[in-house]
Amino acid sequence: MIDTVANRIVQRAVEKAISEKGEIGIQVAAYLKGQLVVDCWAGIADVETGRPVDGDTLFNVFSVSKAVVSTAIHVQAERGLLEYDRPIAYYWPEFAQNGKAEITVRDALCHHTGTPQMPPGTSPETICDWDFITRGIAALAPILPRDKPAYQSMSFGWVLGEIVRRTDPGHRDFGRFVEEEICKPFGITDLWLGVPDAVVPRIATLLDDGSSFIAPEDSWFAQSLPNNVRLIPEVFERPDVRKACIAAVGGIFNARSEARFWAILANRGELDGKRLLSAERVDAACVPRPGNDPDPVCFNAPMPLSQGGYWMHADDMSLVYPAKGRRTICVPGAGGSLGWADPDTGLAVAFCHNRMMHPKDGLDHPLSAIADVLREALGL
Repeated sequence: MIDTVANRIVQRAVEKAISEKGEIGIQVAAYLKGQLVVDCWAGIADVETGRPVDGDTLFNVFSVSKAVVSTAIHVQAERGLLEYDRPIAYYWPEFAQNGKAEITVRDALCHHTGTPQMPPGTSPETICDWDFITRGIAALAPILPRDKPAYQSMSFGWVLGEIVRRTDPGHRDFGRFVEEEICKPFGITDLWLGVPDAVVPRIATLLDDGSSFIAPEDSWFAQSLPNNVRLIPEVFERPDVRKACIAAVGGIFNARSEARFWAILANRGELDGKRLLSAERVDAACVPRPGNDPDPVCFNAPMPLSQGGYWMHADDMSLVYPAKGRRTICVPGAGGSLGWADPDTGLAVAFCHNRMMHPKDGLDHPLSAIADVLREALGL
């Protein structure tokens, strides 16, 4: 049930972010202990036509999608269909090529495969071809040590998504698996990894406001996220890209549905009397991954990741700064999208917007002030 007082307070904060922070269109939704308590929106979905944002508007959320990928892996583990410490090649034999036979599912969750790179031939066209990319990833050789972090900007979704597909008794496409095993059972209607034609008119158009840059071609970053498929409107507003299942970065959600997804995790695996994951499995996912060495892919910055495949709050990481909480798990998306779950308070929040920017620090993130207002309004 919507908390009308809190909703009104957060609505004013959302409108202030548009009038004072330069935001274009925003949605914010929050669940607390399994109940939808905040559902706000404001601004413009399409600056050319003037189409306003409403509660059903869809937004590109980029890497927030990785949270769904990680959760799908945990679903398969919950069902006894995979073990985290088994080699990926046990489920996907082709992955063993070129020295990858011992890399485990847990390594992939923790970005420790040593293969952050995308395969030769990666392009806007080929990222729409699941089989082409997974064949290419299976043939890769590690370029970094397995015992060190190496952020899998794009490949994360194909590696873990293919494990899900291989361990699924029905061998369903990954997007279909998510829809049928996570979304439909929990009434999540607008969490898309590959959109159908019918919802395309509801997608907000993107404005790149300094979120993107062209990395040096010889950098680890450009190998992990090649410049020709970087996370910009010119690539991710293509009709073929929107319709493809690009699991790590291709999600198109609205805040209401995304917050409901995070609510399952904030409520320790259960929502509305249905259980997706055990409380113990969610708790295990809310623990920092072993070590936090500088990540060479991310220009030697330490990455605050959990062993469950999610990120965690860090005061010195602007993209996750708003998601406060000792055990909060979150995932930020390119341009400032963010979703999180705090199992200690039961709070789940989703922030979607169409102004792609890169905050200089945590306080510069447009969600920071909104998040603080939201927590205060809910008495947290």
